Amino acid sequence: MRICVIGAGYVGLVTAACFAEMGNWVVCVERDPFRVARLKRGEATIYEPALEPMLKAHLASGQLSFSQSLAAGTAQADVVFIAVGTPSGEDGSADLSHVMAVAEELGAVLQQPCLVVDKSTVPVGTAERVAQRINGCLGKRGKTFRVSVASNPEFLKEGSAVDDFMRPDRVIIGCEDAAGTELLRRLYAPFLRNHERLLCMGVRAAEFSKYAANAFLATKISFINEMAGLCARLDVDIEQVRRGIGSDTRIGTHFIYAGCGYGGSCFPKDVRALIRAAEQEGIEPGILRAVEARNALQKTLLFQALREHFSGHLQGRVVALWGLAFKPGTDDLREAPSLVLLEALLAAGANVQACDPVATSGVAARYVQALESGQLRLSESPYGVVEGADALVLVTEWKQFRQPDFARIRGLMRMPALFDGRNIYDAKQLAELGFLYRGIGRPALGRCLAGAA
Repeated sequence: MRICVIGAGYVGLVTAACFAEMGNWVVCVERDPFRVARLKRGEATIYEPALEPMLKAHLASGQLSFSQSLAAGTAQADVVFIAVGTPSGEDGSADLSHVMAVAEELGAVLQQPCLVVDKSTVPVGTAERVAQRINGCLGKRGKTFRVSVASNPEFLKEGSAVDDFMRPDRVIIGCEDAAGTELLRRLYAPFLRNHERLLCMGVRAAEFSKYAANAFLATKISFINEMAGLCARLDVDIEQVRRGIGSDTRIGTHFIYAGCGYGGSCFPKDVRALIRAAEQEGIEPGILRAVEARNALQKTLLFQALREHFSGHLQGRVVALWGLAFKPGTDDLREAPSLVLLEALLAAGANVQACDPVATSGVAARYVQALESGQLRLSESPYGVVEGADALVLVTEWKQFRQPDFARIRGLMRMPALFDGRNIYDAKQLAELGFLYRGIGRPALGRCLAGAA
């Protein structure tokens, strides 16, 4: 099948590469000339495991190509996927300007009937607007054919996006046109040997499903974080509670890990967009507002814990941060809890030594002045950043941080205080090694042998 994917961002690039992997001919259209130049060399412009080898292989085979021209990309396409950004507007609603600009241009360049598919996360009714815009432009050009617009929301997790696409837990197709539905069924057939995972529904239901799914997952995270706050007051370990409730199959273990807040490109943006959609319909989204407020509070807890530990005196303290990306397996810093902590520490006069396997360049670009002044130091060495530190904070649970040499770390630090923002460490073990341990919603253990005065 011949496919055009518009947008070489996170969703578009993974979509293009994975469809090419199954033998389709894919053209990915991207307007940024620097990004296109890198992609043509087989360089992934985002960090995602397994993506770059796939790009190189299919560029070499000719199954995948990149272009700045929408007319060239759509020239022979059977299916055109729109995978451009829908960032939050000032009022929290999804900004559809990029989507509608693509629709306008499609109407100006399409030369043959094809199925247009919204892959971007968009509000209910967007497919109808896109269809009206495209077909209106086609009519002005005197074209007699019309296109259908379907919704096929993505459910990719950063850090495992390629695997999620190749082995999806479900594929949702929202299409009112029988021929379009059948076309997408055939396109996804190689990914879905178990056809029970293919869900066909109305376009509006498909559009809403993505927002509802992300809002529910965000709700689970904020719920367990709120319980963690109560556990901390009652001298209860949230990790034991998590196991207790997670064993209930109606609840499950996924997304009930207490931590320092969620971030990324999906949950924060989609929760805000759903809140705005409810407001526009005259509905008070009380649960969603609470989810957003809880998450905003959660991102401040590590700084509050550090400030309390140092009795409010952070000026000149050396704080080591492990992890900057919003989650492991990605270099994405959007809405990352690390940035809330980093900015608060810098403002308080602390010196920050931060480590991340892939996200340091993004942080360097944001905090040039702090780097130049020496208040911020970035490294890819976990042990290098803890040298001389008064506290170590685990923010992002990369694999290389899971089983470090704690005896070595204790020897490198000036004061062995560890703040575990993801509750991945054994508190009793660390206390026995001489660390002061503080997690999220867990009783503090041990004492900082060098003192925190």
